[in-house]
Amino acid sequence: MAIRIVRLGSPRAENEGLRIGTVRRPPRGVPKAEFASRDFYDVWYPNLAPSAERVSEALHAQTEQEWRAFVRKFKAEMATPEASRSLDLLAALSHTTNLSVGCYCENEARCHRSVLRELLLKRGAEVVAPE
Repeated sequence: MAIRIVRLGSPRAENEGLRIGTVRRPPRGVPKAEFASRDFYDVWYPNLAPSAERVSEALHAQTEQEWRAFVRKFKAEMATPEASRSLDLLAALSHTTNLSVGCYCENEARCHRSVLRELLLKRGAEVVAPE
């Protein structure tokens, strides 16, 4: 059992489990009834997405310094009680079931899901290694 960190909209892996969309907005132009069948997500959970302000910072980060500033601020958002409890829950579930969390970004290294991977690992989650 484990958590897989995925790009939403990518083909599902075998035994991936429930796919959780940790994004601020649903996919544009896709009917809600098709989110799961088109490999976006089964459940939308924006609680683990960066705030709108952080999303803007991440998208506009040109330098490593700007990216590190985004990461620091996003980690502060994830340290709030609600987000922290959500991460704890996912980490605990990773020991009993397969599930995945993801975002639309093409490059995980420059996406908040890389930070989620780190935070989940720190909580003892079973996380599938990046491919």
